[in-house]
Amino acid sequence: MISLQESLPFEDLVEIPTASAWCQRWRARTHSWRHLSEGGFDARRYAVELLPEKGAKTFVVEHHYSGSFPSARFRYGLFDHGTGEARLCGVAVFGVPVRAEVLSLPLPDLVPYVESLECSRFVLLDECPANAESWFLARCFDALLARGVRGIVSFADPVPRTDAAGAVVAVGHVGTIYQATNAVYMGRATPRTKKLLPNGVVLNERMAQKVRRQEQGHEYAERMLLGLGAAPMRAGADPKVWLREALEAVGARNLRHRGVHRYVYRLGRNRRERESIRLGLSAGTAYPKVPDGRGI
Repeated sequence: MISLQESLPFEDLVEIPTASAWCQRWRARTHSWRHLSEGGFDARRYAVELLPEKGAKTFVVEHHYSGSFPSARFRYGLFDHGTGEARLCGVAVFGVPVRAEVLSLPLPDLVPYVESLECSRFVLLDECPANAESWFLARCFDALLARGVRGIVSFADPVPRTDAAGAVVAVGHVGTIYQATNAVYMGRATPRTKKLLPNGVVLNERMAQKVRRQEQGHEYAERMLLGLGAAPMRAGADPKVWLREALEAVGARNLRHRGVHRYVYRLGRNRRERESIRLGLSAGTAYPKVPDGRGI
């Protein structure tokens, strides 16, 4: 029989089953794999600390596959002290989703943005040994619980995306790390149609609204569209009209999305405390195992 280690095509795989001995890592937005046989994880050489916004943002933008940084309340870093000098090798970001309902629907009895947060980024470098992610996440949850946080919601986007030339820019994820750490699977979020730009980036509705209303942060989306070939917005022009024309000019495509996978963690000092937190949505019958087919 061919062993799992010998047969897996690591350069092509997006994720692997939670029962496997392989763990996914990242560097410069490219994934790789570490195997348990390499020696596993020695917690004595690692520490978890709060990070300032600047340091966390730099690390996430450089290494996370999204290349972006969300609105954050708490940012934790995984530091390797094994060589005598603390080196940042992982970042977890817990932040504020656009709408409170993202948190209140699955966790209706917790105060959104205070008692419940979204785990919006989680990335470890390829130098981190296998099993580092579960230890890191558990230490983050301990720190959050001490700050009064009782629930965490996280999402995995299972739809691969390509740019206009057909190159894969997002591989599609089912949330293997959440499954491996016993998160409650709560099905898919609402299906919707998204605008996909030629570079494979999704212009989400919140960003589009910032442009239409010229709210704080609209410059980022406008610069991206200008870089893709849209004409500059003229003085006095209606931002709604400009956005519609800009999307048409750059060749934005519609992406019909079946909805991201939703996972929930209930935090507490023991099982009784965790299970006392009421869930507002029905738990899924089984964890998803494979990404969706190409949605473009």
